[in-house]
Amino acid sequence: MTAPGYINVIFDICRKEKATAILSLIDPEISLLAGYKEEFNNLGVTVIGSSYDICEMSLDKMQMYKWLINHSYMTAKSYTDRDCFYQDNNDGKISYPVFVKPVKGSASIAISKVEDKETIELLFDHSDKLMIQEFLNGQEIGVDVYVDMISGETVSIYTKKKIMMRAGETDKAVSFKNEKLFKLIEKFVKEVGYRGQVDIDIFEVNGEYFISEVNPRFGGGYPHAYECGCDHMKLIVENLLGRANEKNIGCYDEGICMMKYNDVMIKKL
Repeated sequence: MTAPGYINVIFDICRKEKATAILSLIDPEISLLAGYKEEFNNLGVTVIGSSYDICEMSLDKMQMYKWLINHSYMTAKSYTDRDCFYQDNNDGKISYPVFVKPVKGSASIAISKVEDKETIELLFDHSDKLMIQEFLNGQEIGVDVYVDMISGETVSIYTKKKIMMRAGETDKAVSFKNEKLFKLIEKFVKEVGYRGQVDIDIFEVNGEYFISEVNPRFGGGYPHAYECGCDHMKLIVENLLGRANEKNIGCYDEGICMMKYNDVMIKKL
Protein backbone atom coordinates (compact mmCIF):
# COMPACT_ATOMS: atom_id res chain seq x y z
CA MET A 1 0.00 0.00 0.00
CA THR A 2 2.97 2.32 0.49
CA ALA A 3 4.51 1.45 -2.88
CA PRO A 4 4.67 4.31 -5.40
CA GLY A 5 1.73 4.19 -7.76
CA TYR A 6 -0.31 1.79 -5.60
CA ILE A 7 -3.49 3.85 -5.85
CA ASN A 8 -3.03 4.21 -9.62
CA VAL A 9 -2.98 0.42 -9.92
CA ILE A 10 -6.35 0.33 -8.13
CA PHE A 11 -7.70 2.99 -10.49
CA ASP A 12 -6.54 0.89 -13.46
CA ILE A 13 -8.24 -2.24 -12.08
CA CYS A 14 -11.49 -0.31 -11.60
CA ARG A 15 -11.36 0.90 -15.20
CA LYS A 16 -10.50 -2.52 -16.61
CA GLU A 17 -13.16 -4.39 -14.61
CA LYS A 18 -15.75 -1.59 -14.94
CA ALA A 19 -16.16 -1.59 -11.16
CA THR A 20 -18.91 0.58 -9.71
CA ALA A 21 -17.96 0.29 -6.02
CA ILE A 22 -14.96 -0.45 -3.85
CA LEU A 23 -14.27 -1.26 -0.18
CA SER A 24 -11.41 -2.70 1.83
CA LEU A 25 -11.05 -5.10 4.76
CA ILE A 26 -7.51 -3.89 5.56
CA ASP A 27 -7.27 -1.04 8.08
CA PRO A 28 -4.57 1.15 6.43
CA GLU A 29 -6.26 0.82 3.05
CA ILE A 30 -9.60 2.06 4.39
CA SER A 31 -8.24 5.58 4.89
CA LEU A 32 -6.38 5.40 1.59
CA LEU A 33 -9.57 4.71 -0.37
CA ALA A 34 -11.51 7.33 1.59
CA GLY A 35 -8.82 9.91 0.83
CA TYR A 36 -9.30 9.38 -2.91
CA LYS A 37 -13.09 9.41 -2.82
CA GLU A 38 -13.40 12.24 -5.35
CA GLU A 39 -11.03 10.55 -7.80
CA PHE A 40 -13.02 7.32 -7.52
CA ASN A 41 -16.26 9.24 -8.08
CA ASN A 42 -14.80 10.66 -11.29
CA LEU A 43 -14.30 7.05 -12.43
CA GLY A 44 -17.90 6.19 -11.56
CA VAL A 45 -16.78 4.17 -8.52
CA THR A 46 -18.42 4.57 -5.11
CA VAL A 47 -16.15 4.19 -2.08
CA ILE A 48 -18.24 2.24 0.44
CA GLY A 49 -17.52 3.57 3.89
CA SER A 50 -16.99 6.62 6.05
CA SER A 51 -15.09 9.83 5.36
CA TYR A 52 -11.30 10.03 5.54
CA ASP A 53 -11.31 11.97 8.84
CA ILE A 54 -13.67 9.50 10.51
CA CYS A 55 -11.61 6.54 9.29
CA GLU A 56 -8.40 8.11 10.60
CA MET A 57 -9.95 8.86 14.00
CA SER A 58 -11.42 5.38 14.34
CA LEU A 59 -8.14 3.63 13.51
CA ASP A 60 -6.20 5.74 16.03
CA LYS A 61 -7.16 4.35 19.43
CA MET A 62 -6.18 7.49 21.36
CA GLN A 63 -8.10 9.79 19.03
CA MET A 64 -11.13 7.51 19.37
CA TYR A 65 -10.71 7.44 23.16
CA LYS A 66 -10.61 11.24 23.36
CA TRP A 67 -13.71 11.53 21.18
CA LEU A 68 -15.61 9.06 23.37
CA ILE A 69 -14.63 10.86 26.57
CA ASN A 70 -15.48 14.30 25.14
CA HIS A 71 -18.91 13.02 24.13
CA SER A 72 -19.65 11.32 27.48
CA TYR A 73 -19.47 7.69 26.33
CA MET A 74 -18.15 5.06 28.72
CA THR A 75 -14.84 3.54 27.60
CA ALA A 76 -11.66 2.05 29.04
CA LYS A 77 -9.22 4.59 30.54
CA SER A 78 -6.30 5.03 28.15
CA TYR A 79 -2.88 6.68 28.35
CA THR A 80 0.08 7.40 26.10
CA ASP A 81 1.92 9.18 28.92
CA ARG A 82 3.37 6.61 31.32
CA ASP A 83 3.76 9.15 34.13
CA CYS A 84 0.05 10.03 33.98
CA PHE A 85 -0.80 6.35 34.24
CA TYR A 86 1.59 5.81 37.16
CA GLN A 87 0.07 8.81 38.98
CA ASP A 88 -3.48 7.52 38.47
CA ASN A 89 -2.34 4.08 39.59
CA ASN A 90 -0.86 5.56 42.79
CA ASP A 91 -4.10 7.51 43.35
CA GLY A 92 -6.18 4.33 43.00
CA LYS A 93 -7.94 5.48 39.81
CA ILE A 94 -6.70 2.49 37.80
CA SER A 95 -5.11 -0.81 38.79
CA TYR A 96 -3.17 -3.66 37.24
CA PRO A 97 -3.50 -5.66 35.07
CA VAL A 98 -3.63 -3.33 32.07
CA PHE A 99 -3.18 -3.76 28.33
CA VAL A 100 -0.26 -2.26 26.45
CA LYS A 101 -0.98 -2.00 22.74
CA PRO A 102 -0.08 0.02 19.64
CA VAL A 103 -2.02 3.27 19.21
CA LYS A 104 -2.62 2.08 15.65
CA GLY A 105 -2.96 -1.64 15.13
CA SER A 106 -5.33 -4.48 14.31
CA ALA A 107 -5.83 -8.24 14.74
CA SER A 108 -4.58 -7.98 18.37
CA ILE A 109 -0.99 -7.79 17.08
CA ALA A 110 1.61 -6.69 19.69
CA ILE A 111 -0.91 -6.50 22.54
CA SER A 112 0.35 -7.45 26.00
CA LYS A 113 -1.51 -7.94 29.26
CA VAL A 114 0.76 -6.35 31.86
CA GLU A 115 0.90 -6.85 35.62
CA ASP A 116 3.63 -4.39 36.71
CA LYS A 117 5.52 -1.15 36.02
CA GLU A 118 8.73 -2.94 35.02
CA THR A 119 7.02 -4.64 32.07
CA ILE A 120 5.45 -1.37 30.94
CA GLU A 121 8.88 0.28 30.97
CA LEU A 122 10.36 -2.59 28.98
CA LEU A 123 7.65 -2.47 26.33
CA PHE A 124 7.72 1.31 25.94
CA ASP A 125 11.51 1.34 25.69
CA HIS A 126 11.46 -1.11 22.79
CA SER A 127 8.47 0.12 20.77
CA ASP A 128 7.09 3.40 19.49
CA LYS A 129 3.57 4.79 19.75
CA LEU A 130 2.22 2.52 22.47
CA MET A 131 -0.68 3.15 24.82
CA ILE A 132 -1.81 1.79 28.17
CA GLN A 133 -5.45 0.74 28.39
CA GLU A 134 -7.59 -0.22 31.36
CA PHE A 135 -8.47 -3.91 31.62
CA LEU A 136 -12.24 -4.28 31.48
CA ASN A 137 -13.39 -7.44 33.21
CA GLY A 138 -16.73 -8.14 31.59
CA GLN A 139 -18.62 -9.70 28.69
CA GLU A 140 -17.12 -8.78 25.33
CA ILE A 141 -19.68 -8.00 22.63
CA GLY A 142 -19.23 -7.75 18.88
CA VAL A 143 -21.43 -5.42 16.85
CA ASP A 144 -22.05 -5.27 13.10
CA VAL A 145 -23.74 -2.06 11.97
CA TYR A 146 -24.85 -0.74 8.60
CA VAL A 147 -25.42 2.98 8.22
CA ASP A 148 -27.29 3.82 5.04
CA MET A 149 -25.03 5.75 2.65
CA ILE A 150 -27.95 7.74 1.24
CA SER A 151 -30.11 8.59 4.27
CA GLY A 152 -27.35 8.48 6.89
CA GLU A 153 -29.67 6.46 9.14
CA THR A 154 -28.65 3.32 10.99
CA VAL A 155 -30.68 0.59 9.31
CA SER A 156 -29.20 -2.63 10.72
CA ILE A 157 -27.57 -3.59 14.03
CA TYR A 158 -26.44 -7.09 14.98
CA THR A 159 -24.92 -8.03 18.35
CA LYS A 160 -23.20 -11.17 19.57
CA LYS A 161 -21.62 -12.26 22.84
CA LYS A 162 -18.04 -13.35 22.25
CA ILE A 163 -17.13 -16.65 23.86
CA MET A 164 -13.64 -17.21 22.48
CA MET A 165 -11.14 -15.06 20.54
CA ARG A 166 -8.15 -15.94 18.35
CA ALA A 167 -5.71 -13.55 16.62
CA GLY A 168 -8.07 -10.64 17.16
CA GLU A 169 -11.05 -12.36 15.57
CA THR A 170 -14.08 -14.01 17.11
CA ASP A 171 -13.70 -17.80 17.25
CA LYS A 172 -16.93 -18.63 19.10
CA ALA A 173 -19.96 -16.42 19.70
CA VAL A 174 -23.72 -16.43 20.20
CA SER A 175 -26.25 -13.89 18.89
CA PHE A 176 -28.42 -11.90 21.32
CA LYS A 177 -30.54 -8.74 21.49
CA ASN A 178 -30.74 -5.84 23.93
CA GLU A 179 -32.77 -2.67 23.27
CA LYS A 180 -30.62 -0.52 25.57
CA LEU A 181 -27.55 -1.57 23.61
CA PHE A 182 -29.26 -0.96 20.25
CA LYS A 183 -30.11 2.61 21.30
CA LEU A 184 -26.55 3.28 22.47
CA ILE A 185 -25.07 2.00 19.20
CA GLU A 186 -27.54 3.95 17.06
CA LYS A 187 -26.80 7.17 18.97
CA PHE A 188 -23.03 6.63 18.76
CA VAL A 189 -22.71 5.92 15.04
CA LYS A 190 -25.04 8.81 14.18
CA GLU A 191 -23.13 11.24 16.38
CA VAL A 192 -19.79 10.30 14.82
CA GLY A 193 -21.21 10.35 11.29
CA TYR A 194 -20.30 6.86 10.08
CA ARG A 195 -21.45 5.53 6.72
CA GLY A 196 -21.62 1.99 5.40
CA GLN A 197 -20.37 -0.95 7.43
CA VAL A 198 -19.03 -0.47 10.97
CA ASP A 199 -17.56 -3.08 13.33
CA ILE A 200 -17.63 -2.24 17.05
CA ASP A 201 -16.22 -3.96 20.14
CA ILE A 202 -18.11 -3.30 23.38
CA PHE A 203 -17.71 -4.57 26.94
CA GLU A 204 -20.61 -5.04 29.34
CA VAL A 205 -19.40 -4.45 32.91
CA ASN A 206 -21.95 -4.55 35.74
CA GLY A 207 -24.80 -3.74 33.37
CA GLU A 208 -23.03 -0.78 31.73
CA TYR A 209 -21.74 -0.71 28.16
CA PHE A 210 -18.19 0.46 27.43
CA ILE A 211 -17.27 1.17 23.79
CA SER A 212 -13.83 -0.31 23.23
CA GLU A 213 -12.73 -0.19 19.58
CA VAL A 214 -14.38 0.80 16.32
CA ASN A 215 -13.40 -0.34 12.82
CA PRO A 216 -15.08 1.38 9.84
CA ARG A 217 -15.23 -1.86 7.84
CA PHE A 218 -16.54 -5.43 7.87
CA GLY A 219 -15.21 -7.44 10.81
CA GLY A 220 -14.00 -11.02 10.60
CA GLY A 221 -17.12 -12.25 12.39
CA TYR A 222 -19.63 -10.71 9.96
CA PRO A 223 -20.61 -14.11 8.42
CA HIS A 224 -22.31 -14.84 11.76
CA ALA A 225 -24.53 -11.77 11.32
CA TYR A 226 -25.26 -12.73 7.72
CA GLU A 227 -26.35 -16.24 8.63
CA CYS A 228 -28.63 -14.84 11.34
CA GLY A 229 -30.43 -12.67 8.79
CA CYS A 230 -28.47 -9.41 8.53
CA ASP A 231 -27.73 -9.21 4.80
CA HIS A 232 -25.61 -6.09 4.61
CA MET A 233 -24.50 -6.97 1.08
CA LYS A 234 -28.08 -6.42 -0.04
CA LEU A 235 -28.13 -3.08 1.77
CA ILE A 236 -24.98 -2.02 -0.10
CA VAL A 237 -26.49 -3.02 -3.44
CA GLU A 238 -29.66 -1.04 -2.73
CA ASN A 239 -27.57 2.04 -1.97
CA LEU A 240 -25.55 1.59 -5.15
CA LEU A 241 -28.83 1.49 -7.08
CA GLY A 242 -29.69 4.86 -5.56
CA ARG A 243 -32.26 3.56 -3.09
CA ALA A 244 -32.24 4.23 0.65
CA ASN A 245 -32.85 1.21 2.90
CA GLU A 246 -35.58 0.98 5.51
CA LYS A 247 -34.64 0.65 9.16
CA ASN A 248 -34.62 -2.99 10.27
CA ILE A 249 -32.76 -3.03 13.58
CA GLY A 250 -32.66 -6.23 15.60
CA CYS A 251 -34.53 -8.35 13.06
CA TYR A 252 -32.39 -11.46 13.32
CA ASP A 253 -32.36 -14.80 15.11
CA GLU A 254 -31.19 -14.94 18.74
CA GLY A 255 -29.28 -17.81 20.29
CA ILE A 256 -27.46 -18.75 17.08
CA CYS A 257 -23.92 -19.96 17.76
CA MET A 258 -20.91 -19.54 15.51
CA MET A 259 -17.84 -21.76 15.89
CA LYS A 260 -14.83 -21.53 13.59
CA TYR A 261 -12.68 -24.60 13.05
CA ASN A 262 -9.59 -25.67 11.13
CA ASP A 263 -9.38 -28.61 8.74
CA VAL A 264 -6.31 -30.82 8.66
CA MET A 265 -5.48 -32.96 5.63
CA ILE A 266 -2.92 -35.77 5.82
CA LYS A 267 -1.82 -37.29 2.54
CA LYS A 268 0.89 -39.76 1.60
CA LEU A 269 3.18 -38.41 -1.12
